[in-house]
Amino acid sequence: MFRFRRLRTKLTVLYASLFGSVLLVMAGVVYSAIASNVEHVVRGELAASGTVFDRIWALRTMQLENGASLLSHDFGFRGAIATHDAATIQSALDNLKVRLGADTAFLIGVDGTVTAAGDPGPVKRLSPATMASLQADDATSGVMMMDGAPYQAVTVPVLAPMPMGWVVFAGKLDRTQMKSLERLSAIPLDASIVYRGGQDGWRDAAAATTRDNARLSAFVDAALKLAAPGPMPLDERAGRGLGLAKPLQSLDQNAPAVLLLRYPLARAMAPYQVMLGAMLIISFGGIALLVFGSWALARDVTRPLSALEDAARRLQAGEDVSVGVDTDDEIARLADRFNDMAAEIQAREQKITHLALHDADTDLPNRQSLEREIAALNRHAGEEHTFVAALGVDRFSHVRGAIGHALFATLMRELGERVRQSEPDMRVARLTSATLAVAFRAIDTSRALATAEALAKRLEAPLRLGENTVDVSLTVGLSDCTEATAGVASAADRATIAVDQAREARRRSTVFDPILYGDPAANLSLMSEMRSSIEHGHMLLHHQPKFDLRRRAIVGAEALVRWTHPTRGFLVPDLFIGMAEETGHIRALTEWVLTQAITDQRAMAAVGKTLAVSVNISGRLLSDREFAEVALALIEGADGEICFEITETAVIENPELALAIIDRFARAGVKVSIDDYGTGLSSLAYLKQIKANELKIDKSFVMALNDSQRDALLVRSTIDLAHSLGLQVTAEGVETETSLALLSGMGCDLAQGYLIAKPMPIGQFLGFLDNESPVAKVVG
Repeated sequence: MFRFRRLRTKLTVLYASLFGSVLLVMAGVVYSAIASNVEHVVRGELAASGTVFDRIWALRTMQLENGASLLSHDFGFRGAIATHDAATIQSALDNLKVRLGADTAFLIGVDGTVTAAGDPGPVKRLSPATMASLQADDATSGVMMMDGAPYQAVTVPVLAPMPMGWVVFAGKLDRTQMKSLERLSAIPLDASIVYRGGQDGWRDAAAATTRDNARLSAFVDAALKLAAPGPMPLDERAGRGLGLAKPLQSLDQNAPAVLLLRYPLARAMAPYQVMLGAMLIISFGGIALLVFGSWALARDVTRPLSALEDAARRLQAGEDVSVGVDTDDEIARLADRFNDMAAEIQAREQKITHLALHDADTDLPNRQSLEREIAALNRHAGEEHTFVAALGVDRFSHVRGAIGHALFATLMRELGERVRQSEPDMRVARLTSATLAVAFRAIDTSRALATAEALAKRLEAPLRLGENTVDVSLTVGLSDCTEATAGVASAADRATIAVDQAREARRRSTVFDPILYGDPAANLSLMSEMRSSIEHGHMLLHHQPKFDLRRRAIVGAEALVRWTHPTRGFLVPDLFIGMAEETGHIRALTEWVLTQAITDQRAMAAVGKTLAVSVNISGRLLSDREFAEVALALIEGADGEICFEITETAVIENPELALAIIDRFARAGVKVSIDDYGTGLSSLAYLKQIKANELKIDKSFVMALNDSQRDALLVRSTIDLAHSLGLQVTAEGVETETSLALLSGMGCDLAQGYLIAKPMPIGQFLGFLDNESPVAKVVG
């Protein structure tokens, strides 16, 4: 579809196209009529030429049959045959061949010998089928293929009275014969003999290429299928034409022959080319006159439209435009409507711009407006830096729930007005529902933070909202606009994150810490790499021994996963285990740890060390029945005791299902240990309901035993409580001999920590078990 940039051109092309289309239709009708008439004439001439050929063929056949019959009845010729006088036979054949105008003549004896007037070689190469047809009882005629060339042949038997042989006369159906036939036609058609060439289909010696023979073969096959063959369309390399295929009698049923008459339609249309050319010249002349007239008319029509176009372009650029047209027609009325539209657009543009740069609830500038202000401050900062301070309303949900959404929006608007009144040089904006942001310049970060803290203190003064007075508490997050952090391109986003960092640190204000923020996107990508790391051996299982304080021996081990990333190096478990829980990968990781722990336990048993192995189970899995079934199926193949370590707080999320799964573990003989006891909201009710076998005191209490009598008292009471519930007690984080001695005196059952051994891979762990010196050192 053509697109015109100018209406003048479009009108001109439209009129010229309509006129040209009419001329094209007229020319098409004339051409179709001429072509139809020409095709009708050619069909008639082809049919007539076919009839002429039939008569010529019959006359030629009769001539050859008469000559052959005369020779076959000649007494001397029969005597020569009887006496095998080859010279006389050849002389008679040669004499009559010349008189009849034949191209070849020969005699086939009853014994199959061939005597020819000339070279007998081609005759001897005739196909068996052709030879059989020539030796017929009665005279016969037809097309004979000899050395790849077609011949019109006649054969007559020599009787005395029994057959003595067969006389054959043949005339070559070459181009000379076809020329003679073409001269008898009223139109200059092309005649040729087409014969079937085995698997290659029909062939014409005059065909230029294999493709021509393919088209010819398809045409002949289609023509022969007709009940009454007549002229048919024939597409050739030279163009479309008409053809007539007349089947000929053949002396070899395997090599049929057809007379093909062809006439290209282009040749028939040649006399009309002058007339068609004249029509074309007249048409082009008329179109040229029409184009000139259309162009002149369209120029007057489109001049006012060009003025409107120029005005629209200026309106797009933001100019105040107005178009004046002197006429009193539709275009003038269009210009008036355009002027009204331009005025409305300017008013709406101002409104849209305001809405795009301001918060709908408070009418304060929004994030986009703040970004523009930051860019402007950066351009004129000089030696100072541009900073963004985010002011987050504390206890946002509670405050908004208490005063309602409408009053909370009013509160944020009043806070923004306070900033404008107290600090006119600051640029204020609303970032989120509960966060304002201010952009300003300062010499360094410390002064910027002090300025933001002072502003927050002024803003925390009580606000009067209607009949209510509201107290506001703010947390400040600061970001330097000249700095950049991977994954956080916006200074406003960094300031908002700094608010969260300040709240987590229980501080009123802080500067954005990129190290604390880390790279969440990179950490999240670790989850997609976890399975690959397991398969390639980057993730290993380490074991930390558990020491029995009464038996003075290693009786178990805790399986701990360790990940050495190929590019990021060693990754602490706190980094990827928490993310695995949040992303749903924790199940696959735990199943691998359990499988590997069972494998390592077999390795321990193989060297005569039957130890209980503990595996940490995430609280997310305590509500997954399918995981429970998979885990129990794996434990059935274990060579020793398997213990699941769970945290007490993990039961709180879904206590009914979690306790049911823990009971399922207990019934299957799996030991359950309550891990990190004392760090969460410990509940005696849940402790009573959990069917556990062991309680592990968190290392934060154990490591302070030497210095805190309070922690020592808590540890002792925990040990007594666990023993009263029938639980075994394990102390984590044992790093000094004093702590070990105190725990032993308190009646603790097991100890685990760096004093006994650090977590180690299975190979090193087996060596540790074989070497008694570390254990002896602990006991001593």
